[in-house]
Amino acid sequence: MKRTADEQLADIAQEFVRQNKSKYRWRIIFSILFVGYFIFIYYIGISENGVLNTALKKESPFVAEVVLSGTIQSSGSIDADETIELLYSAFKLENAKAIILRINSPGGSPVQSSRIYKAIIRLKKQFDKKFYVVVEDVCASGCYYIASAADEIYADESSIIGSIGVIMSSFGAVDAIKKLGIKRRLYTAGKYKGLLDSFSPENEKILAHIQIHVLDKLHQNFINAVKAGRGNRLSKHKDLFTGLIWLGQDANKLGLIDGIADTNYVAKHIIGIDSRVLFEKEKTLLEQLTEASINGIALAISDKLISKNLIGFLQVDNY
Repeated sequence: MKRTADEQLADIAQEFVRQNKSKYRWRIIFSILFVGYFIFIYYIGISENGVLNTALKKESPFVAEVVLSGTIQSSGSIDADETIELLYSAFKLENAKAIILRINSPGGSPVQSSRIYKAIIRLKKQFDKKFYVVVEDVCASGCYYIASAADEIYADESSIIGSIGVIMSSFGAVDAIKKLGIKRRLYTAGKYKGLLDSFSPENEKILAHIQIHVLDKLHQNFINAVKAGRGNRLSKHKDLFTGLIWLGQDANKLGLIDGIADTNYVAKHIIGIDSRVLFEKEKTLLEQLTEASINGIALAISDKLISKNLIGFLQVDNY
């Protein structure tokens, strides 16, 4: 039977309504899932805090393990203000019988490093507690500055240790801009205000000033801190303060560290306490969500690869 135009329009309208209802239903489902995901993350955070608070209230002693990773710089991964606050929260707990700083850093700001170093010295004296450093992959430059404040330093055989030196880098593009026909126009108030300008010729007086009054003095501050912290444990090796780096096994021979060990060994066999409570920089909600999502994706991929006997491919770089 031939359908009228009105009937056809009615059918189209009904189909449109049906599709819109379906889309609306899916929007509701996704919204519920999204809210549920946030609630789950929040619940996990509350649970972790509950476990931590329970551990802190126990009368039995524990080791406070502070975790730092990244570049040392203001408002960076390892910031002096945040780090000092974190260390204080670990030191002040009555049941924390010792503190382990587990650190992984290539270095960074000499000022931030110096502030953290001095804070550790103060906290050790204030609370009369032993402070240990355990190095993961690398502890170089400013990181080793901080580590020097420890009573004892431990690392893996393959950890990178040292780089007791100071660096200031730039580049010179004077010849390049001449070839391009570019004229440098630099306006300053103060004869040497443009001393680090990369497009101006080097000035011997400025270079000497930077070397003597900046680099050498910063280096000496670093050396003094290391010698004060390590004392007669340091060897007399001629290259100790030249900025060279060593693996853990050689650093041990040079007196830069006290032995080869991880945090578990240090806690159990050197400090003599099995229980450890973790202290680390508080993550933002976005960081928590991102980390949870990445972990979930990684687990899903791992399960898929295991089911296809391909997991060995992912483990090539592990040893």
